[in-house]
Amino acid sequence: MSSLGITSMAAAAVYYRFAWQMEGGGEIPVTEMFGTFALSVGAAVGMEFWARWAHRALWHASLWHMHESHHRPRDGPFELNDVFAIVNAVPAMSLLAYGFFTRGLLPGLCFGAGLGITLFGMAYMFVHDGLVHRRFPVGPIANVPYFRRVAAAHQIHHMDKFEGVPYGLFLGPKELEEVGGSEELEKEIKKRIKRKKTLDAIQ
Repeated sequence: MSSLGITSMAAAAVYYRFAWQMEGGGEIPVTEMFGTFALSVGAAVGMEFWARWAHRALWHASLWHMHESHHRPRDGPFELNDVFAIVNAVPAMSLLAYGFFTRGLLPGLCFGAGLGITLFGMAYMFVHDGLVHRRFPVGPIANVPYFRRVAAAHQIHHMDKFEGVPYGLFLGPKELEEVGGSEELEKEIKKRIKRKKTLDAIQ
C-alpha cells in the first residue's frame, strides 16, 4: 500500500472519528480535538527519543541477539530485527482502536497518541528501511537534503566509528555533531551523492 493510501486512511479516520462524535448536532469537541492533535505531534516526536534510547540501551545490549540481524547482510526480504516494528505497532493499533470507537477526552488522547506513533513509524520505515537500507524504492525523498543527512548519519552508525553513535534516526546528524562526527558525516553525504549520480547515469 502506498504512503498516499496510508496517509489518506489516517486522515479519513480522524475525520470520521470527530464527525461521528458530532452526529445529531452535537457541539464541536474543541478540547478533545486539540488534545488529539497535540498528542499526535507529541507522540511522533517522543518516538524519536524512545527509539534512540531503546536502540542504545536495549537493541545494542540485552536484545542484541535480535538486532544483530540488522547489522549483517540480509538473507531474504525479512530479518529478525523487524520484530521491533511489530512491537511498536501493537500499542499504536490498540490506542487507535480504543480512541476511534470510544467517545470522550481520554479516548481522544489515546487516538492522538496512536496516530503519532503510527506517523513516526511510517516516516521511520520510508527513511530507514527505504532510503538508508534500500529495501524498497522511496522516490523523490532521496533528494531531500535533510533526509540525505539522516541516511548518511545512520550509515555511520553501521560503521561503528563513534561507538555506535548515532542511535537515533531523525536527530542522528545532531548526535554525530555532538561527538565530533561532522567531518565524517560530510564525507558520507558526498559518497551517497556520488553513488546516486552513478546509479542515475546507469539508468
